[in-house]
Amino acid sequence: MATMFPDVPVIETERLCLRGPAVRDIEPVIAFYADPVRSAGFGGPLKRDDAWRWFALSVGHWCLHGYGFWTVETKAGDIVGIVGLWNPEGWPEPELGWVMFENGEGKGFAFEAAMAVRDFAYDRLGLTTMTSNILPSNERSKALARKMGAFYERTYDNPNMGTDELWRHPGPEAHA
Repeated sequence: MATMFPDVPVIETERLCLRGPAVRDIEPVIAFYADPVRSAGFGGPLKRDDAWRWFALSVGHWCLHGYGFWTVETKAGDIVGIVGLWNPEGWPEPELGWVMFENGEGKGFAFEAAMAVRDFAYDRLGLTTMTSNILPSNERSKALARKMGAFYERTYDNPNMGTDELWRHPGPEAHA
C-alpha cells in the first residue's frame, strides 16, 4: 500500500524502513494513544476520534512544513513506531520526536530511527539546530536523548504539554 504522499522520502537503516504516513498506520496510532501509560509523554491518552484527528494533523504537518513523522517499519514489515520532525504552532523550533509502539520497544529501534531522522534533517533539509521536548518524568526519552548526544538546555511551558524540558541535539557540524 502506498503512502499518502509519494514525495515523502524513504529513509532506510540496517533494520528499518522509515516511510511516509499511510492509511494502514491509523490503527497502530490509535492503539498507542489508547494506552494511558505509553502515550502520556506524547499528549495522551486520547479517545479514538481524537487519536484519529492527531493522525490527520500529523499528515497535514507534512503539507505545511515539508517534514513530519515517518512510520517506522522493520524490514519484515512490522509497524513499530513513529519518529520524525515536529514544529506546530507554539513550538520554539523544530523538534525531533519518537514513539515506539509496544512491539518496537527495547530493541534499539528508537535510537536507530531517531539518528537517521536527525542526519536527514541536517544533511537533506539543511536544519542547523533541533531539540527534543521531553516531559520531566519521561526518563526513557531523556536516556535516549543523552545516548544521541543531546543535553538538557532548559525547562519551558509547552502550549500543549505544560512543563517540558528542551533537550538540545548536537548541530550538523558535530555529526559530520
